[in-house]
Amino acid sequence: MELQGDDLQFAPRERRSRSGRVLLYLTLVLIGALIDWALLSGQIKAPDPFAPTPTPTRTAASWAEEGEAQFTAGNLSAAIHAYQMATRLDPQNGKLWAELARIQVYSSALLPTDEEKFIRRKEALKSANTAVKVAPESALTHAVRAFALDWLATSNLATPEESARWLTDAESEAARALQIAPNDPLALAYYAEVLLDQNKWLQANRYAQQAVKNGPNLLDTHRVYAAVLETLGQYNRAIQQYKEAIKLAPNLTFLYLRIGANYRRLGSDPQAMDSYRKALYKKAIEYFAAAAKINQRLGINDPLPYIAIARSYAQIGDFFIAARNAERALLMNPTNANTYAALGMIYIKARNYEGAVPVLKCAVEGCTAEETDAIIKDLRKRFVGFDNVKGVPVQPLPLTNTQVAFYYVSYGSVLAALNHCNKALPVLDRVHAAFPNDALLNSIIAENRNICRTLQGEAAPAPSATATPPTATPTP
Repeated sequence: MELQGDDLQFAPRERRSRSGRVLLYLTLVLIGALIDWALLSGQIKAPDPFAPTPTPTRTAASWAEEGEAQFTAGNLSAAIHAYQMATRLDPQNGKLWAELARIQVYSSALLPTDEEKFIRRKEALKSANTAVKVAPESALTHAVRAFALDWLATSNLATPEESARWLTDAESEAARALQIAPNDPLALAYYAEVLLDQNKWLQANRYAQQAVKNGPNLLDTHRVYAAVLETLGQYNRAIQQYKEAIKLAPNLTFLYLRIGANYRRLGSDPQAMDSYRKALYKKAIEYFAAAAKINQRLGINDPLPYIAIARSYAQIGDFFIAARNAERALLMNPTNANTYAALGMIYIKARNYEGAVPVLKCAVEGCTAEETDAIIKDLRKRFVGFDNVKGVPVQPLPLTNTQVAFYYVSYGSVLAALNHCNKALPVLDRVHAAFPNDALLNSIIAENRNICRTLQGEAAPAPSATATPPTATPTP
C-alpha cells in the first residue's frame, strides 16, 4: 500500500495517565463486594429463576365484576367474598357496600336454619349501615338499608318489639331513598316490600307496579311485585313475575321454590278437578326439582328443595315418595331441627306414628348425637352416598311462631295417642302457655288432654258447644 499526501505526518504518541481507569476499576470491585455482602447477609435476595411472573394487584372494580358474575351464576358465597374484597380495597365506595349488603340479604334465603338466616341478615344490615355512612346522599344505599331492615324484621327469631322497630326504620330509609331519587326502581321496590310486610297491601301493589315499570330489567322489581301478587292471592300472575325474575337471575334457587309454592297453592284448591290439581302439583315438583339440580351443579348442599318436594307429594297422598325426599333432606343436613319436624309430619300423615316420635322429639325437645345417630343409621340403609354422615346434637326449635307450635302439638298428639301422656301433657302445656288465645291450637290441646284422661281412666269434661272441632294431626 502506498501512502501519499502533503499533509501526511507522523508525530510521536503521547503517554496517557492510567490513574482514572484504575480508580474506576477499584470502584466497581468495591460495589461488587458490597453486593456480595448484602446477598450473604440476607439484606437483598437474588432473583429466583423459577418464581412466577409478577401479576398486577386486582382492583376493587375487578372484584366487583367477579361478585356480580358469581351472583348471576348463583354462587352467592363466592359473590359475597368478591364484594368483601372490593370493599377492602375501596372502603369509601358506598355502592360496593350496598351491593354486598344486597347479596347478603338474598343469600339468607338459601340458608337452612332460622339461626343462620338471622345471623346473615344482621351481617347484611351491618354492611348497609356502612354504605349509608360513607354515601349518605345516595338513593341506593338508603334503599338497600331498607331492604336489609325489612328482611331482618320478618325473621322468625325477631321479637315483636324488634320487628316493629326494624320495620319502622325500613320505612324511613325507603322514604329517604325516594326523596333523593323519586323514580328509582330499587327504592320503589323495597318501599313496596316494606309496605307489604306492614300489611298495607294496596299501597304496596301501587309502588310495586311503578317499580316494574321503571326497572323492567331488574330482578328485584319483579321479585317484589311477585310477592305482592302472591299475598293478594293472585298466584298465576305471581308465577309470571317470578318467571321474569328467573330470566334475569336463572340460578337463584329460592325463586324456583317460590314458583313451586304458588303452583302448589293453586293445586290445593278443593274446588278444582283432581286431574287439574295433580297437574299443578306436578308443575310445583318440577320447579322444586330444578332448584335441587341447580344446587347440585353449584355444589350447594341445600335440603330445602327436597323438603318442598316431600311436602308436595304428601299433599297428593304419595307418602312413600314424600318420606324418601324428606329422609334425603335430613341426611343432607342432620343438624337442622326443621328437617326433623318436616319428616315427622310426613310420617304422621302416613300413619307411621312410631317413626314420627323420635324425629319430632329432635325438633321439639332436641336430641343428643347418639339419638340422631340411631335415626341416621336407619336412613343410610336406603340411600347411597351418605356413608360418612354421623349423628350430631340437634337444638330444639324455639316456640316462637304458630308453625313451630303445630310441630309441638303434633308431637304431643302422637305421644298421647301412643299413651305416653307423661311426656305429652308437658309439651301441650307449653304450647297453651305460649298461645293462650289460639282457638285451633287449644282445641287440639283439649282433645289430646281428653284422650289422656280416657286412657288413664278419668272422666273427660264435656266439650263446649262453641269449641272448634279438634284436629288430631294438624298440618302447618
